[in-house]
Amino acid sequence: MAFTQLLLIVFSLALSQATSSATIKPVPYAQPFNKTSFPKGFIFGAGTASYQSEGAASLDGRGPNIWDAFTREHPEKIWDRSNGDVAVDFYHRYKDDIKLMKKVGLDSFRFSIGWSRIFPKGTLREGVNPLGVKYYNDLINELLANGIKPFVTLFHFDTPLALEKDYAGWLSPKIVKDYSDYANFCFKTFGDRVKYWVTINEPNSFTMNAYNFGTFAPGRCSKHAGNCTAGNSATEPYIAAHHLLLAHANGVKIYREKYQAQQKGKIGITIVTHWFEPKHKTTADQRAASRALDFFFGWFAQPVTFGHYPLSMRLAARNRLPKFTPAESKLLKGSLDFLGLNYYTSNYAEAAPLTSIHNQSYSGDRQATLTADKNGIPIGTPTALGWLFIYPQGIRKLLLHLKEHYNNPEIYITENGLADARNDTLPVKEAIKDSLRIRYLHGHLSYLAQAIREGVRVKGYYVWTFWDDFEWDAGYTVRFGITYIDYKDNLKRYLKYSAYWLKRFLLH
Repeated sequence: MAFTQLLLIVFSLALSQATSSATIKPVPYAQPFNKTSFPKGFIFGAGTASYQSEGAASLDGRGPNIWDAFTREHPEKIWDRSNGDVAVDFYHRYKDDIKLMKKVGLDSFRFSIGWSRIFPKGTLREGVNPLGVKYYNDLINELLANGIKPFVTLFHFDTPLALEKDYAGWLSPKIVKDYSDYANFCFKTFGDRVKYWVTINEPNSFTMNAYNFGTFAPGRCSKHAGNCTAGNSATEPYIAAHHLLLAHANGVKIYREKYQAQQKGKIGITIVTHWFEPKHKTTADQRAASRALDFFFGWFAQPVTFGHYPLSMRLAARNRLPKFTPAESKLLKGSLDFLGLNYYTSNYAEAAPLTSIHNQSYSGDRQATLTADKNGIPIGTPTALGWLFIYPQGIRKLLLHLKEHYNNPEIYITENGLADARNDTLPVKEAIKDSLRIRYLHGHLSYLAQAIREGVRVKGYYVWTFWDDFEWDAGYTVRFGITYIDYKDNLKRYLKYSAYWLKRFLLH
């Protein structure tokens, strides 16, 4: 089908959301491309996280998390000084939102459980919130009633505040036991209906931003690395990461030993990474690109696959990088049924010297300068976010690397998407014309389909996000959704052109 014909269908589907006659710049189609281009049973979905979308921050027994505190104590670190108190009010609007998901034709919805909505003080011994349990039971049941599979993340950046105050959260080994109790409760309570579990979302992004740069809650870093009142960028990212990995491994052990045989689900971990191209055709830059991938992806992927940290990290961080005991290494090795992979963009990597002992940090240890341009030419089409350039071929290169170097795991693309800049001067009928997102999705899905044909075992793909929501330190300044949220008019929802494009893609 020609792209112009497809656009006519897209626009006719928009009904009351119809817009002016402005056209979207076409994406060339070499051949018909739709859901049938993927293997039978391939899952298409969209996702969100609890703090980014639910709202209801102080309702129905929910306890505070570190983002509730961070956005109040350090509003200057959020670009628009906003917070997730209301977010997009998914807590109250989930039934209507699920109807929209069904309208688009999604197979699955990925969401996270708010740890402090279940355990208000972070621990089982301090008590369970029955209203929080009811909310997630109702959400799961509503998804299933509409033919949408729940894909559930247990931890997505929102540590219960009580644990942060009690023992510094992920900096303490105590959190492994409390996370394990929480995971066990969720498996026991929801696992009869949830068949896809992610233990930890983006542990690398969390530790980098929360403990190296201080831009995510709890906002810790060294003075030379960021604007923080406390922290150590040379040690704390590695310590927090170590405990995240041990929590993951223990969660998987509990699921496999107590629930998997009966519930017949799958469990994994989600890691975000860019793809890295050497900036110059030199051995030094090739090694820098390899190190950058180790420090982003291998940091967590190698332990859960092989039971140890990448050699490049061990050489750079030395005694600042914690060591696994033989028992921990054995527990970590192979601790995933699938790998969740978040991919957005790619960078050039250029060799850089190791920083001095007085300015050590996780980011300095990788000995690679990351840029998005070479000789003034960007690696891909720029977007509203300074770090996100459209480089869809990177997803194929990354997947082929995993096939070759990580035992060709079963993979779900758990996040892939594009942000628009928020512009409240645009009328809704103009703001929903997200032609660049359509190009982004088509390009990445094309390269993803090619990687599958080349033998990579990808089983599903999730657009990030289903609607515009709170985007961590960027607040509400950018819009990642395929559904527009009208922040000026009672958070009304409007499907964007990309949602109708995806609907047409999934009809086949």
